[in-house]
Amino acid sequence: MASVLPLHPYVDAERYQEERRAIFARSWQFFGLSADLSRPGDYLAETLAGFPLVVVRDAQGTLHGFHNVCRHRGGPLVSEAKGRCDKELVCRVHDWRFSFDGRLLAAPGIDLGRDMDVSGLGLYPIRVESWAGFLFVNLDKDAAPLADALGDLSRDSWTLADRTARLRHSHPVACNWKIYAENHLSGYRIGGEFSTKTSSLDRGASQIKMSDGVLSDDASGSKTTEEHHWAYIWPNLSFTLYRGVLLIEAIRPTGHERTEIDHIFLHAPEDPTVDAAMVASEDVTHDNAWACEKIQKNFAAGVFQPAPPGLAPDLPSDWFRDRIHKSLSLGQSL
Repeated sequence: MASVLPLHPYVDAERYQEERRAIFARSWQFFGLSADLSRPGDYLAETLAGFPLVVVRDAQGTLHGFHNVCRHRGGPLVSEAKGRCDKELVCRVHDWRFSFDGRLLAAPGIDLGRDMDVSGLGLYPIRVESWAGFLFVNLDKDAAPLADALGDLSRDSWTLADRTARLRHSHPVACNWKIYAENHLSGYRIGGEFSTKTSSLDRGASQIKMSDGVLSDDASGSKTTEEHHWAYIWPNLSFTLYRGVLLIEAIRPTGHERTEIDHIFLHAPEDPTVDAAMVASEDVTHDNAWACEKIQKNFAAGVFQPAPPGLAPDLPSDWFRDRIHKSLSLGQSL
């Protein structure tokens, strides 16, 4: 496995553009909750690593995903993060109209008669799949199914059956997304207050399971199996379940030195534990953000050099860096 990365992947703008194309345009990305698209015309919109995207449900209940980009002059199809369309997607700039399956229906001032071939003017599609009540998208039409990316991750651990209430918070952090992800993986937090920094490698009866695309805690021998559970899904998503409160944490890059940490807390209505869990988790995020911003500045200064391989082994972070190497097809020579 790759044990270190040189400094330039954390501070270089061109490298970030490479990662947008090689990692975020080719991996399954968490997009929202299936429950938010319960009716025909319901949509969710999000910008992921600079790619504006939209997912909509049609009258037959099928989900369709597209780049939120009109084929006329690149205007947005929707401008809100969540809403409902009336039978079609309409460009907010020039009113070009598209069906929910992406076909061009009408263009003001243009006669779309029988002799005009508009088959090549449909919306740019993306893949959409759901799992355990969560929506994922992938910009790569040839990507393997979502199930392959999730491996043997059990949906039973993340059931949303009784978690119908939610809280959402976003945190801008002035660091490269990889710095935040590695900090998260090298000492993720669980425990009584979501705030105890624990070792990723030794949690008593609970051990880290490592697969190609998922890290998770294997608490099969622990008496606390039903109280806490954790998983990290490549490249930038983690789930933490503690005492019935499920925290979804998405690490979303917005630039080569900018990251948005998006938190969604899902819980049962009137759950008295959610406020304490949320406050504790937000405190941990604040501490992580402070540390990662300082690390980013030190990396940018160009003085720090990575420790020799093997000096401080960290299997989860090594797993993450190895995935970076493979995704960029750079191997060990980077």
